[in-house]
Amino acid sequence: MIQSRTHNCNQLRIENVGEKVTLVGWYENIRRVSKNLGFVVLRDFYGTTQIVPETEEMMEKFLSVNCESTLLVEGEVRERSNKNNKIDTGDIEVVPTKVEVLGKCIYNELPFEINHSKESDENTRLKYRYLDLRNPEVKKKIVMRSKIVADLRASMMAHDFLEITTPILTASSPEGARDYLVPSRNHHGKFYALPQAPQQFKQILMASGFDRYFQIAPCFRDEDARADRSPGEFYQLDMEMAFASQEDVFAVIEDVLPPVFEKYGIYNTASKAPFKRIGYNEAMETYGSDKPDLRIKLTAKDVTSLMGNCGFDAFKDNEIKAVVINDFTKTRKEIDALCDKVFVTTNNKTFWFKIDENLNLVGGISKFLEADKDKVISELGLKAGDFVAVAAGKKRVAQKTIGAVIKTFGAACDNCIDRERYEFCWIVDFPMYEIGEESGEIEFCHNPFSMPQGGMNALLNEDPLSINAYQYDLVCNGIELSSGAVRNHDPEIMVKAFEIVGLGEDDVKAKFPAMYNAFCYGAPPHAGIAPGVDRMIMLLTGDETIREIIPFPMNKNAQDVMMGAPSYVEDRQLKELKIAVVEDKKEEK
Repeated sequence: MIQSRTHNCNQLRIENVGEKVTLVGWYENIRRVSKNLGFVVLRDFYGTTQIVPETEEMMEKFLSVNCESTLLVEGEVRERSNKNNKIDTGDIEVVPTKVEVLGKCIYNELPFEINHSKESDENTRLKYRYLDLRNPEVKKKIVMRSKIVADLRASMMAHDFLEITTPILTASSPEGARDYLVPSRNHHGKFYALPQAPQQFKQILMASGFDRYFQIAPCFRDEDARADRSPGEFYQLDMEMAFASQEDVFAVIEDVLPPVFEKYGIYNTASKAPFKRIGYNEAMETYGSDKPDLRIKLTAKDVTSLMGNCGFDAFKDNEIKAVVINDFTKTRKEIDALCDKVFVTTNNKTFWFKIDENLNLVGGISKFLEADKDKVISELGLKAGDFVAVAAGKKRVAQKTIGAVIKTFGAACDNCIDRERYEFCWIVDFPMYEIGEESGEIEFCHNPFSMPQGGMNALLNEDPLSINAYQYDLVCNGIELSSGAVRNHDPEIMVKAFEIVGLGEDDVKAKFPAMYNAFCYGAPPHAGIAPGVDRMIMLLTGDETIREIIPFPMNKNAQDVMMGAPSYVEDRQLKELKIAVVEDKKEEK
């Protein structure tokens, strides 16, 4: 039988003095003063209360059980003589008259101290996640997640969106990442796939006559972990709007997100509508990235014509980008460390030089630029104390490298970044097509379901690599929160778009049969987006890894070390599914 509590462990105040109360919670610790006096901390979901046993018999009851056991304590509230203003219940304490063990902790030692669990290695924390989550600092991130999701849901409904859940078991579809496959018992040789995103379902909903859809959608992709990406499973605020343009989507997002960031974020300032819009090509040229951190006050300049003939081998026949950092005070050792960080990210070197107090070029590659010193200083607007970082390579390599320079050096120089804010921007006008790095063939650049700008006329008459799409990314503080697009709802334009990447009408019908057929019955123009909930909350809490804000995350190797997943299954299960596990053949020595 579960005993009722009269109060939780964060509820009692000075006005409760003299009351008889019943508390339940976890036995956090005891500080023993004598054989008949001690100070016990009882903790529940809400907070802590000090319990003060004052008899030898009562002390023995507490000492006879291990910490982290769950207890019921009955007693009387009294005023504390040594008040603790660091906790809400610091004015009172409870003198126990009864102690009952509700759930015994059988271990004398814990894998870590609860309130210091974050100091343990990650795999230990994840293996004992149920203990890790007892840490109030860890727990509050999950509580915040719940409140944020609730606010997002309420805001979307206030904008007349319907919450509609879409299937978890579906057909495999080329979304750009590996599928998680689920074998079918009743259909031998066939597989379901867990959805990488509800992309096709939400577009079909628009063709079905629904006007505004959203859900907090689970998505499944067999990807490697990163600091801002959880392997396996993640959640997004998935939305779609019928008879809508890019502007309609922007208006909703710019109304929904800033209040959430202002309310829950570690920074009090968030961008107001309208968010800054930056074309993809402009973003790559100016920031070296399609997810720029606009808090950083650094931009790239093309200096190919300025430095291309200086005689430095790395610059020959390459594009050259530079970024100027004013009032630079880093030491040579610190510069080398920052350049090493850029190299780890890009596998490309960073070159540099400085301007001394006499307006001389010094350090790094300065000797190669000495002949054109005045021109370099003039065109870059340099003054004493400035530092210039330079990247070179083929266009995309040079852009990517200078982008990493801006991010790495900008974050390291306090005068280059306004850290205490959330800065949103839209990256728009993504190319519809690109040449694949591995295939060397023309491929979709971003999302194959996007509407090309210019429609059928552009597909018929323009160079595919010059065509932009109605695609957009939402970026905050250098983190991509979401991709979205105005969808290609016209079957004829869809077929032509796929023909350019070598897929014919039969391929489109085979790969996307339901969506293609639905569009053949009169589909409305529609557009949508899907901000990542996990990344959003990571930004709001200021955590460096996404696993801190997920209740039960996998580790970096896509393993659930608490549950033991992935795991082997019994032979009878495989036999029922008509599946055999084939071991990899070991290479002969």
